[in-house]
Amino acid sequence: MSPSDHAPLAFPWREPPEPGKAIEIAEGVLWFSITLPMALKWVNVIALDDGDSWTIVDTGTYRPDTIEEWQAIIGGPLKGKPISRVIITHHHPDHVGMLGWLMQNHGAEHWASRTSYLLTRMLVLDEEKYPTEPAIRYWTRAGMPKNKLDNRRTERPFNFSDIVHPVPVGHVRIQQGDVIRAGGRDWDVHMGNGHAPEHVTLWSRDDNLVIAGDQVLPTISPNIGVQPAEPEADPLAEWLEACERLAPLSREDHLVIGGHKLPFTGLPRRMQDLIANHHTALDRLAKHIETPRTAVECFSPLFKREIVDAIYGLAMVEAYAHLQHLHKIGRATRTLREDGAYTWQAT
Repeated sequence: MSPSDHAPLAFPWREPPEPGKAIEIAEGVLWFSITLPMALKWVNVIALDDGDSWTIVDTGTYRPDTIEEWQAIIGGPLKGKPISRVIITHHHPDHVGMLGWLMQNHGAEHWASRTSYLLTRMLVLDEEKYPTEPAIRYWTRAGMPKNKLDNRRTERPFNFSDIVHPVPVGHVRIQQGDVIRAGGRDWDVHMGNGHAPEHVTLWSRDDNLVIAGDQVLPTISPNIGVQPAEPEADPLAEWLEACERLAPLSREDHLVIGGHKLPFTGLPRRMQDLIANHHTALDRLAKHIETPRTAVECFSPLFKREIVDAIYGLAMVEAYAHLQHLHKIGRATRTLREDGAYTWQAT
């Protein structure tokens, strides 16, 4: 089936709920928007009514403003009822930031994939005053200009703990194929990948709801990047595999709540578009590197817009990931220059 054979995306709500307020998107399912200090203006949080308590999916970053929003949510839409558990879709700070606060102050259990749990615990404890040598080596190999590289050498890097509350030891592991009872529904667990390893997505057996985290977003594609911690990874291959595996599960009537943007219908079209868009981006990139180029010289064919400082890092890791994928599948070669940067050339 081509994308044109499927219904286009539709958005039942034109705006997210106001901070501290809720929209009931289905019986026993509340949708909150938690504000973010970044280009993505909010993260979606879901509360599932378990009768005598709530299950929360994702949390927002840990900041004074977010604490105020959560206090308004707890005293308002949640009616002061206990929060028994927090399900984390993946380990990124905008999703896991308030987890430890909810555990410490409300006794919630931490439910997550094992990889998400381990990365969250590791990163929140790993505070760096200056960039590590592996990070500098990675930026160099990406072709970061000398002035940017020199500035970064002396700057304190972003630390996970800047916007993530300390997370206590212990979790309930979520695995592929699990069925979780929450909000009066049985949810099938299907793992995504690529944007984050072992990314939890939840598919209701009892109605049309899908909680997708950042694995499937409307109007934007999730960031897929190679990181200094695993410079030889191929996250784009993992993401495409996950999309192709999840696509057959999609239905026209599914109402999808992603980690960002508005809930939408039209999931079959969206899955096909996400896959196709990355394949066409790879083709544009292969054309661009008929002349050898570094990763930071490949922004234009991938993003087709100006890359400002605020998103430079995200663009760099994503360009690197696409070049690495071309290299891994034999469509590009990689050469280490004398200055330490990789140049990539189409085969």
